[in-house]
Amino acid sequence: MTRTLHLNAFLMNTGHHEASWRLPESDPYAHVDLAHYVRLARTAERGTFDSLFLADGPHLWGSVAQRPAGALEPLTLLTALATATEHIGLIATASTSYNSPYNLARRFASLDIISGGRAGWNIVTTAGAEAARNFGITEEPAHAQRYARAAEFLDVALKLWDSWEDDAIVADKASGVWGDDAKIHQPRHRGEYFGVEGALNVPRSPQGYPLLVQAGSSEDGKAFAARYAEAVFTAQQTIEDARAFYGDLKARTAAAGRNPGHIKVLPGIVPVIGSTEAEAAELEQLLEDHIVHRYGVAHLERLLHLPAGTLELDSRLPAELPSEDAIEGAKSRYTLVVELARRERLTVRQLIGRLGGGRGHLTFAGTPEQVADAIETWFTQGAADGFNIMPPVLPSGLETFVDHVVPVLRARGLLREEYGPRRTLRERYGLPRPANQYTTTPALV
Repeated sequence: MTRTLHLNAFLMNTGHHEASWRLPESDPYAHVDLAHYVRLARTAERGTFDSLFLADGPHLWGSVAQRPAGALEPLTLLTALATATEHIGLIATASTSYNSPYNLARRFASLDIISGGRAGWNIVTTAGAEAARNFGITEEPAHAQRYARAAEFLDVALKLWDSWEDDAIVADKASGVWGDDAKIHQPRHRGEYFGVEGALNVPRSPQGYPLLVQAGSSEDGKAFAARYAEAVFTAQQTIEDARAFYGDLKARTAAAGRNPGHIKVLPGIVPVIGSTEAEAAELEQLLEDHIVHRYGVAHLERLLHLPAGTLELDSRLPAELPSEDAIEGAKSRYTLVVELARRERLTVRQLIGRLGGGRGHLTFAGTPEQVADAIETWFTQGAADGFNIMPPVLPSGLETFVDHVVPVLRARGLLREEYGPRRTLRERYGLPRPANQYTTTPALV
């Protein structure tokens, strides 16, 4: 059976490069402009992407001086995009640390119904004391505790999504019976973190429940993904690291009793595209020239848990840094950044330049054919099932990818020419519709 290359468009205001908003073409107010996101969604749909993705967090990130800050609530925005698109999947980030299972399960079921089965949930546990304090919590919950809560959260959400059997609605006008109470199931969950009594007040959605996506690459994150995730967004700098992560996660998924083909690994890539190598390099340099380094220094010091004023632009990272075991938030990103700096012997200035485009995701500058080569190599050599496409500048970066890289991938037989009959996001990712845990009725595939 021929494998299908999966593409997800990771949309972030004016683009993933932190200086993208400073370019003449960029709209500094795009992050709150619905028309901007409609244009991006339709562009990704024109490129037959499987899905698009909106990141989110329950706090104001960093300094508002650095780049466009704040964002529209993603489930609300995706509901609007559902009415402006027909095929593309709609994935939103939502935290298990700062939501309740009932309300979040209801919102995702609603999006799945409104979109005709195109909803996905990027499950995050939310690191950082800033977010904790927004919810009256004085200290950031420990890493392991956040994942334990997330596991119980998922178990409750699955019970809620299954609380209506697929045929619970009878709609028999003659008898006056609208629904079958025997096919409504009360979760009656009592656990360490949550107590949820009643059934969801939304019927079972077209997919059964949304595509479950996860982005953590720590040991706890990989264990969680092996148990629950159906797609994984990951940051990898080299094909060797990507292959190791891919093989490890597939093996963990099999060990958890699941089909490893039912978890798709999508590394992030920031494609800086030019009609020639020189043009791509020129755009990459233009973006780097617009970085304001004091913001990057402050961010690095927070990420590395260093006191303010520790880092010097033209020096390398200090020889002594906190160990990964001492880090409670963003463990995998901490390790990636430190290893990148050590491996390539980068100064702080150089490291900030490398991180400016994708915060640790692979940045690749080249022609459309070279970008397609990189994607094909990782896809065919056991490093990826697809890619999380992260254009450095929006909308132009996505339009360039769709207009110039997508045709190359199609010509090589790696990407579909059109969407075809498969309608739901699960079908696009080659996944079966899950069976309802409360009934023995076979799952629809």
